[in-house]
This record gives sequence, structure tokens and C-alpha cells, in this order.
Amino acid sequence: MATEIKVPTLGESLSEATVAAWLKSVGDTVSADEPLLELETDKVTVEVNAPAAGTLTEILADVGADVEVGAVLGRIDGEGRAAAAPAEAVPAAEAAPAEAPAPSTTDGGDDVRIVVPALGESIAEATVGNWFKSVGDAVAADEPLVELETDKVSVEVNAPAAGTLTAIAAEAGSEVEVGAVLGVIVAGDGTAAAAPAAEASPAAPAPSPAPGGTTLSPAVRKLVEDEGLDPALIPATGKDGRLTKGDVLNYMKSGGAAAPAAAPAPAPAPAGAEAPSVQIPARPAGPREERVRMSKLRKVIASRLKEAQNTAAMLTTFNEVDMSAVMEARAAYRDIFEKRHGVRLGFMSFFVKSAIVALREFPAVNAEIDGDELVYKNHYDIGVAVGTPQGLVVPVIRDADAMGFADIEKAIVDFGARARDGKLALDEMTGGTFTISNGGIYGSMLSTPILNTPQSGILGMHNITKRPVAVDDEIVVRPMMYLALSYDHRIVDGREAVSFLVRVKQCIEDPQRIMLDM
Repeated sequence: MATEIKVPTLGESLSEATVAAWLKSVGDTVSADEPLLELETDKVTVEVNAPAAGTLTEILADVGADVEVGAVLGRIDGEGRAAAAPAEAVPAAEAAPAEAPAPSTTDGGDDVRIVVPALGESIAEATVGNWFKSVGDAVAADEPLVELETDKVSVEVNAPAAGTLTAIAAEAGSEVEVGAVLGVIVAGDGTAAAAPAAEASPAAPAPSPAPGGTTLSPAVRKLVEDEGLDPALIPATGKDGRLTKGDVLNYMKSGGAAAPAAAPAPAPAPAGAEAPSVQIPARPAGPREERVRMSKLRKVIASRLKEAQNTAAMLTTFNEVDMSAVMEARAAYRDIFEKRHGVRLGFMSFFVKSAIVALREFPAVNAEIDGDELVYKNHYDIGVAVGTPQGLVVPVIRDADAMGFADIEKAIVDFGARARDGKLALDEMTGGTFTISNGGIYGSMLSTPILNTPQSGILGMHNITKRPVAVDDEIVVRPMMYLALSYDHRIVDGREAVSFLVRVKQCIEDPQRIMLDM
């Protein structure tokens, strides 16, 4: 009975892909869940696994063909064996790592493989950050072994069993995919000799050949093609002469030139067009300098901030707020609040609740642009920017409008602690509708926060300082804070932005407005 191989679900907003490479040929025997082919989208490379064991009898979509979700790619003949019910393949980023084969017995115990876990939706690979253990070290079950860096968070991989770490298959800086083997633990007393790192990795599908005989993985091939490089000119340091992503990046840093284009020279850019960037060779570190590889999180922060500046018509409006009423309320109810709720009453909950009052009145600040449509959000998921040693992250308080002051304060304390420990989940940092950033905790007097795209507004808080102000024609000293609202002028008009900030100011200076939603 023939089993169809179909294009799996590719992720939100993706309906088609391109067949990049078949890893098997017609007539080959395949095992259930064995990778058969690779599909490429504009975001990720996806492996399609065999839905059943048998023989590949037909390929219906050749390399280079564009296919839609659900299309039949080929067929597998089960050769009369009771095949398992076909299970629709899922992208590598969403699939749980395949169960490791039965461990091989050694004199000192069983080999247990350490594999890259599922990293979250649309994330198919990570970079090996730091190993906390070395080959030969004893490890306990569930003890952190290695840190992986993705473009959103850092993930710790724990020991699947107690024993001795006998092999490290992926060194720091390596790019690894979901399900790849990172190392090997010998369970038990670990008296077996350490296995070579090369033996720890399962047999991988043959990478695509490149001009000049250099072999390329899908990720490397995409980088080479995007940058217009000749892979034959790049020194390869990988196993069996394979070209790694690190080789390509190092070649680019050292000033490697792009491959000469075979096509005719493009027409001159029209007047006013942005000039192409000039690649400047990296200079070596000086005697009083230190070069450190950028983490994926830092790279993504940089790219998202620049994307916001390049995409949005970003503008910032300012105001100042008298913090006297909030500070008096905190002083009056701080002890009672903490005793009843087990958390301190901070400033952030006042600003979250004030922002929600203003967002309800000015919904454009809570909206976003999607293509040529405006998407107005009828929910209030407030992102709170948190600084960590690895960089700035923005966990989201879901349905903050339905929460009280205590619930908001507890959520903020929890997010802050887990952000510093790198324990935040990916879904806790996505889907916010509006963001609040408090640079005042670091002493900032005034700033222009950058939008957290695709959101259209971000509120910046600053430090509280006593300043002379005029109240009822008298000069008095009050605790004052500057507020900044950066907004996307494509969707938010100046009148709305200024009025929004005025409403926040009114709620902070008279907190009863928050309770009365005024």
C-alpha cells in the first residue's frame, strides 16, 4: 500500500515552499521518520520525514519546484508490511527531537546521547554557547550541561542521565539543528573510554555538492548564495572538508570578496537610492582590546531595533508628570499591600494600569500595520522591558486589563527573576500590543525609546528627581518624572500621541482615575 509524502504545515503566513534537495532516490529503502527531502521558505529550511517505512517509489516534485502546503511530494510503498498510520510531517522547528536509538552497551555503562531539544515555533537551529562540563567530568541527571543561543533566548540543555561526559560533538560556536547530537554521556560509573566526538553524531544526509567539490549544508548554501560568494575560494575546516557557517562568516570578516557575477552588470541605481554598503575587512584586535563573538540574542536585538528605524515613521513626544500622588499612595499602603499580597507595590503597576486607560481611549496606539491593513487589538498585552546580562528582553503581561495591581507586580517580579536566569519561554516574549520601558532604574533622565515592532507605541519612564515647578502660581518642589512616547506616525497622529501621554499623566497625578477608568 502506497503512502503519500505531503508538504507539511510551514508556519503562520507561509503557504508554499521550494524543494531544495531530495536526500533519497527512487528505489531507496527508508525508515519511518527518516529525513527524505528539504523544503526552503523565505524564513526557514524544513526537513520532511518519511511518514512510514518502505521503499521510495515515486518523486512527484523535483528540486526547484514550488509546492503548496498539502501537495503530494512523492510516495512510499510499504512492501506489504503493516505500515504505521501516516502522520503529517511537521517543520523541524516545531517537532520534538527524534528519540535517540537504543543505547549501545559499553564496559562502563550505556551511551546516552545529548540532543538539541525543540526550540520553539519557527526556530530550527541554534548556536552552541558555553559548555558547563568538560569531557571526563561526572554529571548528575538534569544537571545543566551546555547553553544554546537562539535569535530570541538562551536555552540550557540538561543531562538526560547521570554518568560521565565522554564526548562533545558540537563545540562552542557551532551551529546545530533540532535533534542534532551535542555529546555523549556514559551512564553509571563511566569507566568506558571517551568516545571520539565524531562518533557521537548520527549519520547525516549527504550535503549538497557545490562548484569545485566543496560540500554545503542547507544553511551554508543559503548564506553563500545570499552573499554572492564562491564556496571554492573559502577555506573549509569542517569534517571531511565540509564548509561550515563559521568558515563563511570568518571569510567575510577577513575581507573575502564576493564571487564574480556571470550576469550582466545591473543598471545604475536611480537618483536618491541608497548606496550599497562597502565591506570593510575586520582588523585584528589590538594589544589592549578583546574581541567577543556576538550572541544571537544581541544580533537579533540589533537587527530588530534597526528594522524599527528603517520601517516605521518613528516620532517621540514628551511630557512630565508629578509623582507626588503615587508616592504618597505607596507610602500609605506599602506595608499593608506587601503583607496581604506578598509583593511590594512598585511604580510599574501604576503605569501599566494608566497606559491601559489611555489605550482604550486611543486604540491606534494599541494597533499595528499588516500590509495595507490596520489591525486594532481589543486586548491589552503589555510588554515590560527587562535588562539582563545577555541583553534587553520584553516579556508580556497577558490580559493586563483584567489584572489587579498585585497580579501585575507579581508578574513583573517573576519575569525579572527568570529573565536574568535565562528561564523565560519564547511564547512569553511574543504577541505584545504595547510596551513600557523604565530607564529610570538606571538613572536615565530622558530618552527616546525605539519601537518594539510591529507595535505602534512604546512608553518610556525615567528617573524621579525633585524639581521646582509652578503650582497655583507658587514655586514648589515636587518629585517629577519625564515621560516619552515613541510612536509610529504612519498609524498614530500627533494629536492622538500627545493626548495619550496627557491621559497617562492625568492618571498618575490622580490615581483614582485608574479605578474609575477616567
